[in-house]
Amino acid sequence: MTPIPPPVLRLEEVHKSYPLEQEEFWALKGVSFDLHEGEMVSLMGPSGSGKTTLMNIIGLLDRPTEGRYQLRGQDVSRLSESARAAVRNRMVGFVFQAFHLLPRLSVLENVEVPLTYAGVPGRERRSRAAERLEKVGLGDKLGHRPTQLSGGQQQRVAVARALALNPALLLADEPTGNLDTRTGAEILDLFEELNNEGVTVMIVTHESAVSERTRRIIRLRDGVLDSHAREVA
Repeated sequence: MTPIPPPVLRLEEVHKSYPLEQEEFWALKGVSFDLHEGEMVSLMGPSGSGKTTLMNIIGLLDRPTEGRYQLRGQDVSRLSESARAAVRNRMVGFVFQAFHLLPRLSVLENVEVPLTYAGVPGRERRSRAAERLEKVGLGDKLGHRPTQLSGGQQQRVAVARALALNPALLLADEPTGNLDTRTGAEILDLFEELNNEGVTVMIVTHESAVSERTRRIIRLRDGVLDSHAREVA
């Protein structure tokens, strides 16, 4: 029998605490779940639920106080900051609500940025960046500056940049938050297209209209997993 591959990410009894004046505040209290190759899930929770803390751990911007986090089979729970940054740059693609594009660079140059940091040679870098922009429907905008694009187009550039290094996980934080309803729906369509092509996607959101577009909803409340296995009809 062919062995079953490990999940893209696995959290095992993850806790996270922060020191307060007289005591510790536990933002996460034993969170465990798997995310498998090709899944598209949403992470939801009210303010103070631990959602941002969990996102930061999954995105390797922080590490758990207790518990274990595996990314593509590698235990990344206790990596140093520099080692964590190296894995993050290679394995996680981020899409943010505010786009975070560099206004003085062209669309093509913005997508080249992570490839530059990864040491990809110039000709290959430009070719790969152009290919990613073609994938998100902006193959005719390579020389434009971000300010010449609509909000939806800027978010597409951000998605192309996030995909530049073929990450194990595309992590999107409120990706439709700065977009109108129609444009937001188009960005979700894009995520679905990418997911249908095999990209593993996690969307952090507070909007039910967004979570309903995913196959699974991971819910947090008071640092504890509320329900992580509900299929969306």
